[in-house]
Formats: sequence, C-alpha cells, structure tokens
Amino acid sequence: MTVQMERKQAAQSVDANGRAITLEVKNLKVYYATPTGDVRAVDDVSFHVYKGEILGLVGESGCGKTTTAMAILRMVQPPGRIVGGQVLLDGIDLVGLNESALREVRWNTLALIPQGAMNSLNPVMRIHAQIAEAIETHEGRQPKDKLKKRILDLLTMVGLPSRIYDMYPHELSGGMKQRVCIAMAIALHPSLIIADEPTSALDVVVQRVVGQTLLDVKERMDVSMILIGHDMGLQAQLVDRIAVMYAGHMVEVAPVEAIFSEPLHPYTQLLIESIPSIKERKPLKLTEGITHDLRNPPPGCIFQGRCPKVMDVCRRDRPPLRQLKPEHYVACHLYE
Repeated sequence: MTVQMERKQAAQSVDANGRAITLEVKNLKVYYATPTGDVRAVDDVSFHVYKGEILGLVGESGCGKTTTAMAILRMVQPPGRIVGGQVLLDGIDLVGLNESALREVRWNTLALIPQGAMNSLNPVMRIHAQIAEAIETHEGRQPKDKLKKRILDLLTMVGLPSRIYDMYPHELSGGMKQRVCIAMAIALHPSLIIADEPTSALDVVVQRVVGQTLLDVKERMDVSMILIGHDMGLQAQLVDRIAVMYAGHMVEVAPVEAIFSEPLHPYTQLLIESIPSIKERKPLKLTEGITHDLRNPPPGCIFQGRCPKVMDVCRRDRPPLRQLKPEHYVACHLYE
C-alpha cells in the first residue's frame, strides 16, 4: 500500500472543537551525539498545526526550531538522531516510514521553503528546469506544453513575471529567488509547508513582499504552514498561532493575539519586550545569563538560570505544558 493510499484511509485528527489537524508532533526528541554526552536539541516537544493555518515557531538561535523542522522532514543528519516521539501528518507517522515511503511524502505531502534560496537553487540550471525536475521526479514525464503552462502558472501565483521562466538563479534578486523556492514548494500541492526563516536575508521591503506571497499561497491552496523565525513583528503580521521554544523545549503556545496582548511565560515576555517601539523611546530589556549546557540540563524549569521570576519550585520540578485559557498553553510554575 502506498503512502498516498494510506493517507486517504487514515482518519484525520480533529480537536475538541472539531477543527481538522494536519500535523501532530508528540513528545519529539532529537539528540546529537558528542564524545561528552548527547546534546538534547529537541527534548519532549509536542504541538499541532490545524488545516489551513500558519503556525509560527519562534525562539533564539540554537533553541531547536530548525532541528524540529528537520525532524518532521526526517532530514536530521548524523550525529543527530530522532530518539523518540511521533510526527503524524494526515494520520501517517513519518518517524516510522522507510526511505522509499519518505521520498513519496516529501514534496507531495510535505514541502520545505529553505532559508538560503541561493544555496538551494542549482546555479547552472534555468528556473523552469528546476521546477520541472521536481514535478517529473514525482509524477513522471509530462507533455512539454502542459508542463510549461503549469510552471508559468506557479510563477504567476507567487508574483513573478513569465520572463523568470528562462533565467538562471544568479540573474534574480534575493526576493525573486525566495519566491522561486515558494513556487517549487507548492508545485505538488502539499498538505504542509515548512518555511525556515524565509525572509531572514532580505531587506524589510522584500520581507513584506515574500510574507504577502506566503499569505496568498495559504489562502489559495488552503495549505498549512510552519513559519520559523526570529522576527516577532513579522510573525505578528503573518501567523495565526505562535509556538515559543527555549533550549529544546516548548514553553508557550497560543493564538497570535493572545501572545502579544498577554504573554504568560517570562521568556515570551522578554521576547516581546525586545521589539523596539515606534511610539516611545525606552531601553530594551535584555535576558541576563546564557543558556545551560544542553548535554546536562538542570532539574526543574529549563529557563530557571535566566528567569527574573524564578522560585524555589522552579529549581526542583519541571513544569508541564498546561492549558490555562482556550488554545493558550504555557509551561510555568507561576500559574499553578
């Protein structure tokens, strides 16, 4: 039985309110082996993505965002390995699939928009050839006229002119290259797209263009997305919910309005306070200290060493991710 047949037969998960869930990540653990012990890059992370929504995955560099994405894609490279957990996409557990089945899932059902577009596109192939290769690898040889029309339609969908069809990557601007990567990601109409910091190397004007392209794609295709990034301001404009990671753990998940109006976890509060204000001049709040050694996490809360509100219980017991309000989850002893 193929993965596509299994997807049709699998029962789609729904939440308590009947909303369809495209992706469920349950207790995911990804460790990197070192001579002095395993680095716990992702340690017992759980979250879900609804059908047709954009989930923002945020946190400082090294917190495990990209490793989580690579684990979902089953692209964690040695010495990294998935130690435990489940990744359920349309009801199919990706962690248990063999390499042949994974090839069928990638691009068909699960696609990636990489962070570095220039490093992801082949410099000696024209744009149409790269998109055609992705399509024909999964769907077989296509009539040339139909394939050309399909590629031109994809370029139009992401706001690129038809002249891009015959150009090489080095002839395009950074924003154009990023939109080519978006066109390649949506070529086979996947259920879920992971965008790994797609605007990080672009100026603010082009960031807005690429961000709007992602929103247009979501609306037209009703696709689910995970948007990884550092820019909380950009996340506020693009995503429906935000998941905040720190040191390999999920510390808060909530609708975007709730995160910005009433952040509950001290780390989330510090992230939002780091956004410069255009209304008033004020000193930026900094998080003191550094992240603990991920090979030897402390007992209790993983944010205890840098938290301005740390208590004795924080050094003793690790707080679970609990729901405090509708759709608002936080891992913090302050609310017990």
